Amino acid sequence: MRLLLISDTHLPARARELPPQVWAEVAAADVVVHAGDWVDVALLDELEERSKRLIGVYGNNDGPALRARLPEIARVELDGVRLAVIHETGAKQGREQRCDAQFPDTDVLVFGHSHIPWDTVAPSGLRLLNPGSPTDRRRQPYCTYQTCRIENGALTGVELHQLPRRG
Repeated sequence: MRLLLISDTHLPARARELPPQVWAEVAAADVVVHAGDWVDVALLDELEERSKRLIGVYGNNDGPALRARLPEIARVELDGVRLAVIHETGAKQGREQRCDAQFPDTDVLVFGHSHIPWDTVAPSGLRLLNPGSPTDRRRQPYCTYQTCRIENGALTGVELHQLPRRG
């Protein structure tokens, strides 16, 4: 099972559209995970239409229309892997311990908010992943997203992808 992880798209505020490379990943993915800050419901509609399966949550910049359709926290089991998605996890100091306490029955936690890619493992074995943003690099050198696979009940092949800088 191939997963695409994205967050903090901020459309159309930070970009007019998702980059073509990300849409190609949407087409290739079995599951698309969006960790919030969509900003416009149009992207949710388009991802629902173009994804085989979409798992998403709302973020702090998402208004009533998105909050009406998306949860604050999503929890699913994908081929034996317990996945949770939330937009914000707080400061980076102590993140692993906080998330261990908040998500005790979770194997992988996907989050966003900071626009800073993150890939660590908490003391319990919980894998924490932040794909960054494919449209707003903020103070990062590149816009980013992540892909990974679930094989035989385990998360494998987590990869951070950098997008070409726009003009």
